[in-house]
Amino acid sequence: MNRWGITLPLTGVPLAAHRDLVKSLPDLGYTDVWSAETAGTDAFTPLALAAEWAPGLRLGTAIAPVYTRGPGLLAMSAATIAELAPGRFVLGIGTSTPTIVSQWNAAPFDAPYARARDTLRFLRAALVGDKVTEKFSVSKFRLERPPTPPPQLVLAALRPGMLRLAAREADGAITNWLAPTDVPTVRAELGADRELVARVFVCPTEDVAAARGLGRLLISSYLTVPVYAAFHDWLGRGDALRGMHDAWAAGDRATANAAIPDEVVDDLIVHGSVDHCRERVAEYVANGLDTPVISVLPTGADPQELVRALAP
Repeated sequence: MNRWGITLPLTGVPLAAHRDLVKSLPDLGYTDVWSAETAGTDAFTPLALAAEWAPGLRLGTAIAPVYTRGPGLLAMSAATIAELAPGRFVLGIGTSTPTIVSQWNAAPFDAPYARARDTLRFLRAALVGDKVTEKFSVSKFRLERPPTPPPQLVLAALRPGMLRLAAREADGAITNWLAPTDVPTVRAELGADRELVARVFVCPTEDVAAARGLGRLLISSYLTVPVYAAFHDWLGRGDALRGMHDAWAAGDRATANAAIPDEVVDDLIVHGSVDHCRERVAEYVANGLDTPVISVLPTGADPQELVRALAP
């Protein structure tokens, strides 16, 4: 089955105002709705609404951080959505970043690989109703309402270590900030038998300068984070992004933005006409991506109309 996802909620649209759009998504050709959890809505409430508004959609979190919710609460939140959408919920988890975990949520960001691994193992057991002990400092936790069936588990993964962990212990991996040509590199580490999900940033405008300007702001904000910097070093963009990193380290954001080459922006941000954007997203799929999850960037147009226009 060809999947075509959308990231909700949309920027500037109140959560309750998504109802008519969400109800129309299956008829438009969308198969998935995915949410995130940073500093806006939580990851689960939008999915609870979507489960009622459009019962045919698959729902997913991309991602729920493993540090900001205790393992038991993460299991309960997942079980609630899985009960609302039996067989249609994918729990995407990940370590997130030190900024979100430590600065915004006052939690230590320690041993991320081990935390991701242990959370996957905990959830795998908890979500089928097993009593779980000895992982973390959890003792004798048992979920009172285990969902049937339990949700799939996918792990946020950028580089080989996490991708191989996802291949061994999850049902797939979630990634982002990659070009269509990067998909085979990621796929090679994950393997062919696990689902690969990626958020794809789409700016449907033919104003190239505006699209690249917004793209540069986003790239300098994200790709200067150490885990993303290492990801793009691995993908081969280290030299192309060196000027950005040097200027950012010196505290000169304007120069950092200007140092990002056009070709890097064009690789990582899908922009142009709606038809071109749709074709560009399809390139990810042609290169081995199972589930593109479109994240519509602001253009000044009605974002709900852009979602409709970007339907496959």
